Amino acid sequence: MSATDVLSPAPDLRRWPEPKAALRLIKPITWFPPMWAYLCGTVSSGTPLSGKWGLVLLGIVLAGPIVCGMSQAANDWCDRHVDAINEPDRPIPSGRIPGRWGLWIALAMTALSLAVGWLLGPWGFAATVAGVLAAWAYSAEPVRLKRSGWWGPGLCGLSYETLPWLTGAAVVSAGAPRIEVVVVAVLYGIGAHGIMTLNDFKALEGDRQTGVNSLPVTLGPARAARLACWVMALPQAAVIGLLTVWDKPMHALGVAVMLAAQVAAMRVLLRDPKAKAPWYNGTGIVLYISGMMMAAFALRHLGV
Repeated sequence: MSATDVLSPAPDLRRWPEPKAALRLIKPITWFPPMWAYLCGTVSSGTPLSGKWGLVLLGIVLAGPIVCGMSQAANDWCDRHVDAINEPDRPIPSGRIPGRWGLWIALAMTALSLAVGWLLGPWGFAATVAGVLAAWAYSAEPVRLKRSGWWGPGLCGLSYETLPWLTGAAVVSAGAPRIEVVVVAVLYGIGAHGIMTLNDFKALEGDRQTGVNSLPVTLGPARAARLACWVMALPQAAVIGLLTVWDKPMHALGVAVMLAAQVAAMRVLLRDPKAKAPWYNGTGIVLYISGMMMAAFALRHLGV
C-alpha cells in the first residue's frame, strides 16, 4: 500500500440517500411562505369555508411540502456546483444524497405536484402547472432565470406569494379571483422580490465565481440591501393606500404598523447588510406576512 493510498480519503460508497439529508434537501423552513399565501387567498376570497376545509388543507400541503419542496430539490440539484463552494455540507455536494438521486427526487416530486394539483380542479391544476414550470425555469439550464438578479427574485416572489394567494382564492370560490384580490396579491409578490434579494446574500461568493448575477453581486451588498428595502416597502405602502380608499381604515392601520416595524428593522439591516440579512429574513418577514393576512381579512370583508 502506498503513502498516497493511505492519505487519500475513502470513496463515498453510499448508494441510497440519507433520510435526514433528503428532508434537508426539500428545506421545510421554506414551505411556510407559500402555505401562508395560499391561506391568505382562501381568506381573501370572501367565500364561506365551511365544507371546504379539505380543499384548504390539500392546497396548503400542495403549496408547501410538495411544490415548494420540489422547487428546493430542483434548485439544489441545479446548484450543486455553486453549493460545493458556498455550503459544501449541503446534501448533494456532501455526498449524503449520492449520484443523481437529487434529480430523481426533484422529478418524482414534480409528478406528485401535478397529481395532487389535479385534485384541486381546473384552477388548482393550472396554477400547479405554472408553479412547476416556474421552479424549473428558475433553476435549470438553459433558462436558469436565477442568473439574473432581476428576473430570478421576481419569479420567486410571484411564485411564493402571488401564485398561491390567487390559487387559494380561485380554488375555494371555483372561479377567477376579484380584481382587488389580484391587485393585492401581485403587490405582495412584487414586494417579495426584495426578500429574495436578501436571501441571495448567503450565496454571494459562489454566485460571483459561477456567473450568477444576483443583485448583491452586481450592485454590491450595500446598494442591493437598500434596493431590497425599497422594493419591500413600496408595495406595502400601495396596499395601505388601497385599503384606505376601499374604506378599510383599521386594516390599513394594521398594515402600516407592520411596515413601520419593518422600517425599524431595515435600519439595523443597512448597518451591515451581509451580516444582518439572515437576521432580517427571520424578523422582517414575520412582519411582512402578518400584514398580508391583515390585507386578506380586509379583502374578505370588502363591501360588507
